[in-house]
Amino acid sequence: MQYCAARECSHAEPCLHRLDFTGGTHVKHRTVGHAHHQPAPEAAAVDAGYGNKGWIVAFSGLGLNLALGVLYSWSVFAKQMTEAIDLGGWGLTKTEASLPYMLAIGVFALMMVPAGRLQDRLGPRVAATAGAVLTGAGMVVSSFAGPGNMLPVLLGFGLMAGSGFGLGYAAATPAAIKWFPSEKKGLITGIVVSGFGLAPLYIAPLGKHLLDAYGVGGAFRILGVAFTVVTLLLARMIVNPPLAVAAVAVGGIAPASQIPAQGSTRGASQSSSQGSVWREMIASRAFTLLYIEYTFAALAGLMIIGHLARIIAVQTGGLVQTGFMFVASMAVFNAAGRLLAGLLSDKFGRIRTLAVVLLSQACVMLVFPGLDGMAGFFVGSGVVGFSYGACLALFPATVADFWGAKNFGLNYGILFTAWGVGGMFGPLLAGRIADATGSYQLAYYIAAGLLVGAAALTTVTKRPPLSAGG
Repeated sequence: MQYCAARECSHAEPCLHRLDFTGGTHVKHRTVGHAHHQPAPEAAAVDAGYGNKGWIVAFSGLGLNLALGVLYSWSVFAKQMTEAIDLGGWGLTKTEASLPYMLAIGVFALMMVPAGRLQDRLGPRVAATAGAVLTGAGMVVSSFAGPGNMLPVLLGFGLMAGSGFGLGYAAATPAAIKWFPSEKKGLITGIVVSGFGLAPLYIAPLGKHLLDAYGVGGAFRILGVAFTVVTLLLARMIVNPPLAVAAVAVGGIAPASQIPAQGSTRGASQSSSQGSVWREMIASRAFTLLYIEYTFAALAGLMIIGHLARIIAVQTGGLVQTGFMFVASMAVFNAAGRLLAGLLSDKFGRIRTLAVVLLSQACVMLVFPGLDGMAGFFVGSGVVGFSYGACLALFPATVADFWGAKNFGLNYGILFTAWGVGGMFGPLLAGRIADATGSYQLAYYIAAGLLVGAAALTTVTKRPPLSAGG
Protein backbone atom coordinates (compact mmCIF):
# COMPACT_ATOMS: atom_id res chain seq x y z
CA MET A 1 0.00 0.00 0.00
CA GLN A 2 1.20 3.46 -0.86
CA TYR A 3 -0.22 6.82 0.15
CA CYS A 4 -0.90 10.06 -1.62
CA ALA A 5 -2.23 13.38 -0.49
CA ALA A 6 -5.74 14.48 -1.27
CA ARG A 7 -6.18 18.16 -1.99
CA GLU A 8 -9.96 17.98 -1.85
CA CYS A 9 -10.23 16.81 1.78
CA SER A 10 -12.90 18.75 3.66
CA HIS A 11 -11.26 18.23 7.04
CA ALA A 12 -8.91 20.72 8.62
CA GLU A 13 -6.06 18.23 8.79
CA PRO A 14 -4.46 16.87 5.61
CA CYS A 15 -5.82 13.44 4.80
CA LEU A 16 -3.87 10.48 3.51
CA HIS A 17 -5.56 8.29 0.95
CA ARG A 18 -4.52 4.71 0.56
CA LEU A 19 -3.66 4.00 -3.06
CA ASP A 20 -4.23 0.72 -4.87
CA PHE A 21 -2.86 0.26 -8.38
CA THR A 22 -4.99 -2.52 -9.80
CA GLY A 23 -4.11 -3.28 -13.37
CA GLY A 24 -3.33 -0.79 -16.08
CA THR A 25 -3.46 2.68 -14.62
CA HIS A 26 -6.77 2.36 -12.73
CA VAL A 27 -6.46 3.82 -9.26
CA LYS A 28 -8.63 3.12 -6.23
CA HIS A 29 -8.60 5.28 -3.14
CA ARG A 30 -9.56 4.27 0.36
CA THR A 31 -9.71 6.92 3.00
CA VAL A 32 -7.91 6.49 6.28
CA GLY A 33 -9.47 7.93 9.41
CA HIS A 34 -12.19 10.09 7.79
CA ALA A 35 -15.36 9.53 5.87
CA HIS A 36 -16.83 11.30 2.84
CA HIS A 37 -13.54 12.12 1.12
CA GLN A 38 -13.12 12.58 -2.59
CA PRO A 39 -10.40 10.77 -4.61
CA ALA A 40 -7.17 12.67 -5.08
CA PRO A 41 -7.31 14.45 -8.44
CA GLU A 42 -3.61 13.81 -8.99
CA ALA A 43 -4.30 10.06 -9.12
CA ALA A 44 -6.95 10.62 -11.75
CA ALA A 45 -4.45 12.76 -13.62
CA VAL A 46 -1.99 9.89 -13.72
CA ASP A 47 -4.80 7.60 -14.85
CA ALA A 48 -5.60 9.94 -17.73
CA GLY A 49 -1.98 10.65 -18.60
CA TYR A 50 -2.31 14.21 -17.24
CA GLY A 51 -3.86 15.41 -20.46
CA ASN A 52 -1.74 12.91 -22.43
CA LYS A 53 1.32 14.97 -21.58
CA GLY A 54 3.06 11.85 -20.31
CA TRP A 55 2.76 10.19 -23.70
CA ILE A 56 4.07 13.32 -25.41
CA VAL A 57 7.14 13.20 -23.16
CA ALA A 58 7.61 9.47 -23.77
CA PHE A 59 7.42 9.74 -27.55
CA SER A 60 9.59 12.85 -27.58
CA GLY A 61 12.18 10.79 -25.72
CA LEU A 62 11.79 8.07 -28.32
CA GLY A 63 12.33 10.64 -31.08
CA LEU A 64 15.42 12.04 -29.38
CA ASN A 65 16.88 8.54 -29.13
CA LEU A 66 16.12 7.95 -32.81
CA ALA A 67 18.74 10.60 -33.57
CA LEU A 68 21.22 9.66 -30.86
CA GLY A 69 21.13 6.08 -32.12
CA VAL A 70 23.55 7.01 -34.91
CA LEU A 71 26.04 5.28 -32.60
CA TYR A 72 24.56 1.92 -33.58
CA SER A 73 25.13 2.64 -37.28
CA TRP A 74 28.87 3.07 -36.83
CA SER A 75 29.72 -0.17 -38.64
CA VAL A 76 28.45 1.39 -41.90
CA PHE A 77 30.92 4.27 -41.53
CA ALA A 78 33.68 1.97 -40.25
CA LYS A 79 33.38 -0.29 -43.29
CA GLN A 80 33.89 2.71 -45.59
CA MET A 81 36.89 3.84 -43.54
CA THR A 82 38.60 0.46 -44.00
CA GLU A 83 38.33 0.70 -47.79
CA ALA A 84 41.38 1.75 -49.79
CA ILE A 85 41.90 5.48 -50.26
CA ASP A 86 41.44 5.22 -54.02
CA LEU A 87 38.02 3.65 -53.36
CA GLY A 88 36.88 6.54 -51.18
CA GLY A 89 38.02 5.04 -47.89
CA TRP A 90 40.68 5.96 -45.37
CA GLY A 91 42.75 2.77 -45.53
CA LEU A 92 42.28 2.00 -41.82
CA THR A 93 42.58 -1.36 -40.10
CA LYS A 94 39.51 -2.82 -38.38
CA THR A 95 40.96 -1.91 -35.00
CA GLU A 96 41.66 1.69 -36.05
CA ALA A 97 38.16 2.09 -37.49
CA SER A 98 36.74 0.93 -34.13
CA LEU A 99 38.54 3.61 -32.09
CA PRO A 100 36.02 6.50 -32.48
CA TYR A 101 33.17 4.07 -31.75
CA MET A 102 34.90 2.69 -28.64
CA LEU A 103 35.74 6.18 -27.41
CA ALA A 104 32.15 7.34 -27.93
CA ILE A 105 30.86 4.36 -25.95
CA GLY A 106 33.26 5.02 -23.09
CA VAL A 107 32.46 8.74 -22.93
CA PHE A 108 28.73 8.00 -23.30
CA ALA A 109 28.82 5.69 -20.29
CA LEU A 110 30.94 8.00 -18.13
CA MET A 111 28.79 11.01 -19.01
CA MET A 112 25.68 9.20 -17.78
CA VAL A 113 26.75 9.80 -14.16
CA PRO A 114 27.02 13.64 -14.28
CA ALA A 115 24.18 13.71 -16.82
CA GLY A 116 21.94 11.81 -14.42
CA ARG A 117 22.76 14.26 -11.64
CA LEU A 118 22.23 17.21 -14.01
CA GLN A 119 18.79 16.07 -15.08
CA ASP A 120 17.82 15.26 -11.49
CA ARG A 121 18.77 18.79 -10.38
CA LEU A 122 18.08 21.07 -13.35
CA GLY A 123 15.51 19.01 -15.20
CA PRO A 124 15.59 16.80 -18.30
CA ARG A 125 15.06 19.63 -20.79
CA VAL A 126 18.43 21.18 -19.91
CA ALA A 127 20.25 17.85 -20.22
CA ALA A 128 18.48 16.94 -23.46
CA THR A 129 19.26 20.33 -25.03
CA ALA A 130 22.93 20.07 -24.13
CA GLY A 131 22.99 16.56 -25.57
CA ALA A 132 21.42 17.74 -28.82
CA VAL A 133 23.98 20.50 -29.31
CA LEU A 134 26.99 18.30 -28.52
CA THR A 135 25.83 15.44 -30.73
CA GLY A 136 25.19 17.61 -33.77
CA ALA A 137 28.35 19.68 -33.32
CA GLY A 138 30.40 16.53 -32.81
CA MET A 139 29.21 15.08 -36.09
CA VAL A 140 30.14 18.30 -37.91
CA VAL A 141 33.61 18.34 -36.32
CA SER A 142 34.06 14.70 -37.43
CA SER A 143 33.54 15.77 -41.03
CA PHE A 144 36.99 17.42 -41.05
CA ALA A 145 38.78 14.08 -40.55
CA GLY A 146 40.34 12.14 -43.39
CA PRO A 147 43.10 9.68 -44.35
CA GLY A 148 46.00 10.17 -41.97
CA ASN A 149 44.04 12.61 -39.80
CA MET A 150 41.86 10.79 -37.28
CA LEU A 151 41.92 13.53 -34.64
CA PRO A 152 38.71 15.35 -35.71
CA VAL A 153 36.62 12.17 -35.66
CA LEU A 154 38.10 11.10 -32.32
CA LEU A 155 37.29 14.50 -30.83
CA GLY A 156 34.01 15.01 -32.68
CA PHE A 157 32.38 11.60 -32.62
CA GLY A 158 34.28 10.08 -29.73
CA LEU A 159 34.30 12.93 -27.20
CA MET A 160 31.64 15.46 -28.27
CA ALA A 161 28.97 13.18 -29.71
CA GLY A 162 29.73 10.59 -27.02
CA SER A 163 29.00 13.24 -24.38
CA GLY A 164 25.85 14.23 -26.25
CA PHE A 165 24.63 10.64 -26.32
CA GLY A 166 25.02 10.43 -22.55
CA LEU A 167 23.26 13.72 -21.82
CA GLY A 168 20.32 13.01 -24.10
CA TYR A 169 19.89 9.39 -23.09
CA ALA A 170 20.05 10.27 -19.39
CA ALA A 171 17.26 12.81 -19.81
CA ALA A 172 14.70 10.85 -21.82
CA THR A 173 13.89 7.78 -19.72
CA PRO A 174 13.78 9.26 -16.18
CA ALA A 175 11.46 12.04 -17.32
CA ALA A 176 9.08 9.64 -19.06
CA ILE A 177 8.70 7.07 -16.28
CA LYS A 178 7.83 9.79 -13.74
CA TRP A 179 4.58 10.42 -15.62
CA PHE A 180 3.28 6.86 -15.22
CA PRO A 181 2.44 4.40 -12.40
CA SER A 182 4.98 1.80 -11.34
CA GLU A 183 3.33 -1.11 -13.16
CA LYS A 184 4.09 0.62 -16.47
CA LYS A 185 7.79 1.23 -15.85
CA GLY A 186 8.88 -1.61 -18.11
CA LEU A 187 6.60 -0.62 -20.98
CA ILE A 188 7.46 3.09 -20.85
CA THR A 189 11.17 2.38 -20.53
CA GLY A 190 10.93 0.06 -23.53
CA ILE A 191 9.15 2.67 -25.64
CA VAL A 192 11.68 5.41 -24.89
CA VAL A 193 14.86 3.38 -25.32
CA SER A 194 13.53 1.61 -28.43
CA GLY A 195 14.34 4.77 -30.36
CA PHE A 196 18.05 4.27 -29.81
CA GLY A 197 17.86 0.73 -31.10
CA LEU A 198 15.56 1.55 -33.98
CA ALA A 199 17.72 4.39 -35.30
CA PRO A 200 19.87 2.28 -37.66
CA LEU A 201 16.70 1.31 -39.54
CA TYR A 202 16.87 4.67 -41.29
CA ILE A 203 20.39 5.89 -40.47
CA ALA A 204 22.13 2.85 -41.99
CA PRO A 205 20.62 3.17 -45.51
CA LEU A 206 20.69 6.96 -45.31
CA GLY A 207 24.31 6.88 -44.18
CA LYS A 208 25.21 4.49 -47.01
CA HIS A 209 23.58 6.82 -49.54
CA LEU A 210 25.38 9.86 -48.12
CA LEU A 211 28.71 8.00 -48.04
CA ASP A 212 28.35 7.03 -51.69
CA ALA A 213 27.26 10.52 -52.73
CA TYR A 214 29.36 12.82 -50.54
CA GLY A 215 32.05 10.69 -48.90
CA VAL A 216 32.70 10.19 -45.20
CA GLY A 217 33.15 13.90 -44.44
CA GLY A 218 30.03 14.99 -46.27
CA ALA A 219 27.93 12.31 -44.61
CA PHE A 220 29.03 13.40 -41.14
CA ARG A 221 28.36 17.07 -41.92
CA ILE A 222 24.86 16.56 -43.30
CA LEU A 223 23.79 14.27 -40.47
CA GLY A 224 25.24 16.64 -37.88
CA VAL A 225 23.24 19.63 -39.08
CA ALA A 226 20.02 17.63 -39.45
CA PHE A 227 20.32 16.02 -36.02
CA THR A 228 20.94 19.37 -34.34
CA VAL A 229 17.74 20.89 -35.67
CA VAL A 230 15.52 17.89 -34.92
CA THR A 231 16.88 17.08 -31.47
CA LEU A 232 16.67 20.69 -30.26
CA LEU A 233 12.96 20.70 -31.09
CA LEU A 234 12.36 17.38 -29.33
CA ALA A 235 14.37 18.39 -26.26
CA ARG A 236 11.86 21.15 -25.52
CA MET A 237 9.15 18.53 -24.97
CA ILE A 238 11.08 16.42 -22.46
CA VAL A 239 10.03 17.71 -19.05
CA ASN A 240 9.29 16.38 -15.57
CA PRO A 241 5.66 16.17 -14.39
CA PRO A 242 4.25 18.45 -11.70
CA LEU A 243 5.17 17.27 -8.22
CA ALA A 244 1.77 15.81 -7.39
CA VAL A 245 1.58 13.64 -10.49
CA ALA A 246 5.11 12.35 -9.96
CA ALA A 247 4.33 11.52 -6.33
CA VAL A 248 1.30 9.46 -7.28
CA ALA A 249 3.05 7.81 -10.22
CA VAL A 250 5.92 6.50 -8.13
CA GLY A 251 3.73 5.75 -5.14
CA GLY A 252 5.35 8.24 -2.84
CA ILE A 253 3.96 10.50 -0.13
CA ALA A 254 3.20 14.08 -1.06
CA PRO A 255 2.06 16.31 1.81
CA ALA A 256 -1.05 18.25 0.89
CA SER A 257 0.79 21.51 1.41
CA GLN A 258 3.24 20.57 -1.33
CA ILE A 259 0.70 19.68 -4.00
CA PRO A 260 0.89 22.38 -6.70
CA ALA A 261 -2.10 23.56 -8.60
CA GLN A 262 -2.60 22.10 -12.04
CA GLY A 263 -0.29 23.88 -14.45
CA SER A 264 2.40 24.51 -11.85
CA THR A 265 5.92 24.42 -13.25
CA ARG A 266 7.48 22.83 -10.21
CA GLY A 267 9.20 19.67 -11.40
CA ALA A 268 9.34 16.15 -10.12
CA SER A 269 12.91 16.70 -9.03
CA GLN A 270 11.35 18.20 -5.90
CA SER A 271 9.36 15.05 -5.24
CA SER A 272 9.44 13.53 -1.81
CA SER A 273 8.96 10.07 -3.27
CA GLN A 274 11.27 7.53 -1.81
CA GLY A 275 14.44 6.28 -3.47
CA SER A 276 17.86 5.03 -2.47
CA VAL A 277 20.87 7.30 -2.78
CA TRP A 278 23.78 6.07 -4.89
CA ARG A 279 25.96 5.14 -1.90
CA GLU A 280 23.35 2.69 -0.66
CA MET A 281 23.00 1.24 -4.13
CA ILE A 282 26.67 0.58 -4.88
CA ALA A 283 27.15 -0.97 -1.43
CA SER A 284 24.58 -3.66 -2.20
CA ARG A 285 25.30 -7.13 -3.54
CA ALA A 286 22.55 -6.70 -6.13
CA PHE A 287 24.38 -3.76 -7.71
CA THR A 288 27.62 -5.75 -8.06
CA LEU A 289 25.82 -8.63 -9.74
CA LEU A 290 23.87 -6.36 -12.08
CA TYR A 291 27.08 -4.53 -12.99
CA ILE A 292 28.78 -7.76 -14.06
CA GLU A 293 25.72 -8.94 -15.97
CA TYR A 294 25.38 -5.61 -17.77
CA THR A 295 29.09 -5.56 -18.68
CA PHE A 296 28.98 -9.03 -20.25
CA ALA A 297 25.69 -8.37 -22.08
CA ALA A 298 26.98 -5.09 -23.53
CA LEU A 299 30.30 -6.62 -24.56
CA ALA A 300 28.60 -9.31 -26.62
CA GLY A 301 25.97 -7.08 -28.17
CA LEU A 302 28.17 -4.12 -29.08
CA MET A 303 30.87 -6.42 -30.43
CA ILE A 304 28.43 -7.54 -33.13
CA ILE A 305 26.75 -4.16 -33.65
CA GLY A 306 30.07 -2.37 -34.08
CA HIS A 307 31.43 -4.85 -36.62
CA LEU A 308 28.33 -6.28 -38.31
CA ALA A 309 28.86 -4.80 -41.78
CA ARG A 310 32.48 -5.96 -41.77
CA ILE A 311 31.62 -9.38 -40.26
CA ILE A 312 29.25 -10.06 -43.15
CA ALA A 313 31.85 -9.03 -45.73
CA VAL A 314 34.49 -11.28 -44.11
CA GLN A 315 32.33 -14.37 -43.57
CA THR A 316 30.78 -14.27 -47.04
CA GLY A 317 34.11 -13.72 -48.75
CA GLY A 318 32.93 -10.35 -50.00
CA LEU A 319 29.99 -11.87 -51.85
CA VAL A 320 27.46 -9.95 -49.76
CA GLN A 321 28.14 -6.20 -49.92
CA THR A 322 24.84 -5.07 -48.42
CA GLY A 323 25.87 -5.17 -44.78
CA PHE A 324 24.12 -1.85 -44.20
CA MET A 325 20.80 -3.64 -44.86
CA PHE A 326 21.47 -6.07 -42.02
CA VAL A 327 22.45 -3.18 -39.75
CA ALA A 328 19.03 -1.67 -40.53
CA SER A 329 17.10 -4.92 -40.05
CA MET A 330 18.96 -5.56 -36.79
CA ALA A 331 17.61 -2.23 -35.59
CA VAL A 332 14.04 -3.50 -35.89
CA PHE A 333 14.84 -6.48 -33.67
CA ASN A 334 16.79 -4.24 -31.29
CA ALA A 335 13.77 -1.98 -30.84
CA ALA A 336 11.38 -4.94 -30.61
CA GLY A 337 13.52 -6.43 -27.85
CA ARG A 338 13.30 -3.23 -25.83
CA LEU A 339 9.53 -3.00 -26.18
CA LEU A 340 8.67 -6.66 -25.70
CA ALA A 341 11.13 -7.29 -22.87
CA GLY A 342 9.83 -4.26 -21.00
CA LEU A 343 6.26 -5.48 -21.41
CA LEU A 344 7.00 -9.11 -20.50
CA SER A 345 9.12 -8.15 -17.51
CA ASP A 346 6.20 -6.18 -16.09
CA LYS A 347 4.33 -9.50 -16.02
CA PHE A 348 6.99 -12.16 -15.37
CA GLY A 349 9.68 -10.21 -13.52
CA ARG A 350 12.85 -8.39 -14.60
CA ILE A 351 15.47 -10.91 -13.52
CA ARG A 352 13.65 -13.96 -14.88
CA THR A 353 13.24 -12.24 -18.24
CA LEU A 354 16.89 -11.17 -18.21
CA ALA A 355 18.09 -14.75 -17.69
CA VAL A 356 16.15 -15.98 -20.73
CA VAL A 357 17.50 -13.12 -22.85
CA LEU A 358 21.14 -13.75 -21.89
CA LEU A 359 20.91 -17.48 -22.62
CA SER A 360 19.27 -16.82 -26.00
CA GLN A 361 22.08 -14.47 -26.97
CA ALA A 362 24.71 -17.00 -25.84
CA CYS A 363 23.18 -19.68 -28.04
CA VAL A 364 23.23 -17.52 -31.17
CA MET A 365 26.87 -16.56 -30.51
CA LEU A 366 27.77 -20.23 -30.76
CA VAL A 367 26.26 -20.53 -34.25
CA PHE A 368 27.55 -17.20 -35.58
CA PRO A 369 30.86 -18.68 -36.87
CA GLY A 370 28.93 -20.87 -39.31
CA LEU A 371 26.87 -18.08 -40.85
CA ASP A 372 27.77 -17.33 -44.47
CA GLY A 373 24.54 -16.42 -46.23
CA MET A 374 21.89 -13.74 -46.16
CA ALA A 375 19.22 -15.85 -44.44
CA GLY A 376 21.57 -16.95 -41.68
CA PHE A 377 22.80 -13.44 -41.00
CA PHE A 378 19.26 -12.10 -40.98
CA VAL A 379 18.23 -14.55 -38.25
CA GLY A 380 21.51 -14.38 -36.33
CA SER A 381 21.78 -10.61 -36.28
CA GLY A 382 18.08 -10.43 -35.44
CA VAL A 383 18.46 -12.56 -32.31
CA VAL A 384 21.53 -10.60 -31.20
CA GLY A 385 19.71 -7.32 -31.80
CA PHE A 386 16.60 -8.48 -29.93
CA SER A 387 18.58 -9.78 -26.96
CA TYR A 388 20.78 -6.72 -26.73
CA GLY A 389 17.79 -4.39 -26.99
CA ALA A 390 15.98 -6.34 -24.28
CA CYS A 391 18.88 -5.76 -21.90
CA LEU A 392 18.73 -2.01 -22.50
CA ALA A 393 15.10 -2.03 -21.29
CA LEU A 394 15.51 -4.51 -18.44
CA PHE A 395 18.45 -2.94 -16.60
CA PRO A 396 16.96 0.57 -16.16
CA ALA A 397 13.59 -0.87 -15.13
CA THR A 398 15.38 -3.09 -12.60
CA VAL A 399 17.21 -0.10 -11.13
CA ALA A 400 13.89 1.72 -10.69
CA ASP A 401 12.39 -1.38 -9.04
CA PHE A 402 15.32 -2.04 -6.71
CA TRP A 403 16.25 1.52 -5.68
CA GLY A 404 13.28 3.73 -6.46
CA ALA A 405 12.50 6.51 -8.92
CA LYS A 406 13.53 9.59 -6.97
CA ASN A 407 17.28 9.26 -7.69
CA PHE A 408 16.85 7.12 -10.77
CA GLY A 409 18.82 9.40 -13.11
CA LEU A 410 22.02 9.24 -11.08
CA ASN A 411 21.56 5.64 -9.94
CA TYR A 412 21.09 4.29 -13.45
CA GLY A 413 23.89 6.51 -14.72
CA ILE A 414 26.27 4.75 -12.35
CA LEU A 415 25.13 1.28 -13.41
CA PHE A 416 25.30 2.37 -17.06
CA THR A 417 29.08 2.65 -16.80
CA ALA A 418 29.00 -1.15 -17.01
CA TRP A 419 27.62 -0.77 -20.53
CA GLY A 420 30.59 1.46 -21.31
CA VAL A 421 33.10 -1.06 -20.00
CA GLY A 422 31.60 -3.85 -22.08
CA GLY A 423 31.18 -1.57 -25.08
CA MET A 424 34.82 -0.52 -25.08
CA PHE A 425 36.29 -3.99 -24.68
CA GLY A 426 33.88 -5.88 -26.96
CA PRO A 427 34.56 -4.08 -30.26
CA LEU A 428 38.29 -3.81 -29.46
CA LEU A 429 38.49 -7.53 -28.72
CA ALA A 430 36.68 -8.43 -31.92
CA GLY A 431 38.79 -6.06 -34.04
CA ARG A 432 42.10 -7.35 -32.71
CA ILE A 433 41.10 -10.99 -33.09
CA ALA A 434 39.93 -10.36 -36.67
CA ASP A 435 43.11 -8.45 -37.56
CA ALA A 436 45.30 -11.21 -36.09
CA THR A 437 43.45 -14.30 -37.35
CA GLY A 438 41.32 -13.09 -40.24
CA SER A 439 38.25 -14.43 -38.43
CA TYR A 440 35.87 -13.38 -35.64
CA GLN A 441 35.32 -16.95 -34.42
CA LEU A 442 37.26 -16.75 -31.15
CA ALA A 443 35.50 -13.50 -30.24
CA TYR A 444 32.12 -15.22 -30.62
CA TYR A 445 33.09 -18.04 -28.28
CA ILE A 446 34.45 -15.67 -25.64
CA ALA A 447 31.23 -13.65 -25.77
CA ALA A 448 29.10 -16.80 -25.47
CA GLY A 449 30.99 -17.89 -22.36
CA LEU A 450 30.54 -14.49 -20.72
CA LEU A 451 26.82 -14.50 -21.48
CA VAL A 452 26.35 -17.92 -19.89
CA GLY A 453 28.20 -16.64 -16.83
CA ALA A 454 25.94 -13.59 -16.66
CA ALA A 455 22.84 -15.78 -16.92
CA ALA A 456 24.12 -17.91 -14.03
CA LEU A 457 24.53 -14.79 -11.89
CA THR A 458 20.86 -13.90 -12.33
CA THR A 459 19.94 -16.89 -10.16
CA VAL A 460 21.41 -15.11 -7.12
CA THR A 461 20.40 -11.55 -8.06
CA LYS A 462 17.74 -10.46 -5.59
CA ARG A 463 16.09 -7.16 -4.74
CA PRO A 464 17.84 -5.51 -1.77
CA PRO A 465 15.63 -6.20 1.28
CA LEU A 466 15.75 -2.62 2.57
CA SER A 467 15.48 -0.82 -0.78
CA ALA A 468 12.88 1.83 -1.19
CA GLY A 469 10.74 0.79 -4.06
CA GLY A 470 9.68 3.14 -6.77
